[in-house]
Amino acid sequence: MNRIITVSREFGSGGREIGRRLAEKMGIAYYDQEIIAELIKRTDFAEEYIRHMDEKNPIPLLPITTARTFGLPANNGLEQNLKFYMQESKVIREFAEKSDCVIVGRCANHILKDKALSIFIYAPYELRVRNIRARTGREEKSARKMVKQMDKERRAYYEFFTDEKWTDLTQYDLCIDSSRFTLEEIVAMLKNL
Repeated sequence: MNRIITVSREFGSGGREIGRRLAEKMGIAYYDQEIIAELIKRTDFAEEYIRHMDEKNPIPLLPITTARTFGLPANNGLEQNLKFYMQESKVIREFAEKSDCVIVGRCANHILKDKALSIFIYAPYELRVRNIRARTGREEKSARKMVKQMDKERRAYYEFFTDEKWTDLTQYDLCIDSSRFTLEEIVAMLKNL
């Protein structure tokens, strides 16, 4: 069985960078945007649609499981969202079967439940805003709006497809407040696990 680590993260917490550095340190594969590139290659979805769906709130807002339970009539948007998620899940499973790896976001902790070490990276809101300002050069008001919007989209995406709460920390094996340690310390801790 491969060593698989999934990293879920709040926007601006450093989770993506932690995942990338961890994969580097361990000498294993890293999958993030690579998942999107693979979906673009192997599906008939338009690249614009795939990039739009990437961890964002799918439309309609009714979770797939709820719609199916109540037997709502066919909805092309709903079916398209389900088809997208099934393809994304397939790519994630294939990557996980191929080799040891770190997979960032995209409900990977749910898709690979019981097959991966699942990590959730979070940080205080103010620190995340500062991180986004430093990374993007945005003004304070714009950075605040961006952090809130991205978290809202990730939450909606996760909850729509999994029917679980994104911030329910009991579904993760390890939760780390990235403000308490340096990135290097976090990577070293995770590598030792």
